[in-house]
Amino acid sequence: MISPYFKEEHKLFRQSLRDFLRSEIAPHFDEWEAQQQIPRWAWAKMGEMGYLGLGHEEEYGGMDADFWYSVVFLEELGRIGNGGFGCAISVHQYMALNHIARAGSSAQKEEFLRPGIAGKKIAALAISEPDVGSNVQGIRTSATKADGYFIVNGSKTFISNAYYADFITTLVKTESGLTLLIIPGDAPGVQRTKLKKMGWHSSDTAEIHFDQVKIPESHVVGQEGMGFYYIMDSFQLERLAGGLLAVGAMDSILHLTGKYMQEREAFGRPIGKFQVLRHRMADLQTEVEACRQLAYHASWLFTQSQFAVKEASMVKLHASELQKKVADECLQMFGGYGYMEEYPICRAYRDSRVGTIAGGTSEIMREIIAKMTLDDIKYDKVY
Repeated sequence: MISPYFKEEHKLFRQSLRDFLRSEIAPHFDEWEAQQQIPRWAWAKMGEMGYLGLGHEEEYGGMDADFWYSVVFLEELGRIGNGGFGCAISVHQYMALNHIARAGSSAQKEEFLRPGIAGKKIAALAISEPDVGSNVQGIRTSATKADGYFIVNGSKTFISNAYYADFITTLVKTESGLTLLIIPGDAPGVQRTKLKKMGWHSSDTAEIHFDQVKIPESHVVGQEGMGFYYIMDSFQLERLAGGLLAVGAMDSILHLTGKYMQEREAFGRPIGKFQVLRHRMADLQTEVEACRQLAYHASWLFTQSQFAVKEASMVKLHASELQKKVADECLQMFGGYGYMEEYPICRAYRDSRVGTIAGGTSEIMREIIAKMTLDDIKYDKVY
């Protein structure tokens, strides 16, 4: 479909990226799913190709490309058909590194952003805690000052990339308020436990326990006490990323389902010729296209420096809920084969379920939208 948002260079980037992912990354998915780990060579290869620093400063190895390159990148990450890989890469670039890129010191950018962009260091973002989910202000992990250091105690859970991360951008409670602190993964007192998940098997997810972890004050990202506001500001990018990944994933699901419907026969003809199934696919295609255009509109607002809280929340809500629906209805087309692990639709179904939970639940998205549309609440940018 012709789009007013993409120029010829974006289209060329999409094709080269798609070719790279199909030839260099996708063939290893079954192995990574079994090992529940993305090997470091893959991170390094993504960094070498420039894919981990699309929007970051050239000074630190990034491409400083416009946001439409990221839109293409996230869609294609979703389209390649492995939710765990898409999650890991997007968390690294658009969440954990994003805070350092936007508020970090030059020293922090040299130590963490540059190797992160190069794929030589893996980053994680730690917010959620065992007893604190969506209520970010209620976190309990503490960081107490002592002779130029912070002493960190507490726990985080459901943290993507955390088990193998070289550093973790962590939200902690300090005397000044919530603060972002960079904690090396191998710092003494950091204990990580890998969690077993329903889906996203290629990505690692961990619970982290901090026991008297000593971190220099120079590892504070931005201003001490501003962590909550940095997180709230960056949620818009995070929600857009999640929505665009979902759009790409739905494209992949619909494509493989359409192909199967032309090959699978019942009662002497391909099941794609049965009107009830054809019309179901037509409805899904229409809903996905509408979702894509909503995501593009929110992305356009983002490029115009608009603080599109409402639109980004709508994208996250609609795309994640629709992905769950598309995966469910498409699996039905496969019949019993859809329940078999050897069929990609099975993985797509498992991977889709977490979308309405991770990065802000659908319930939270609805409440944000309701506050803005019914209560006339407005939010201001911080960065």
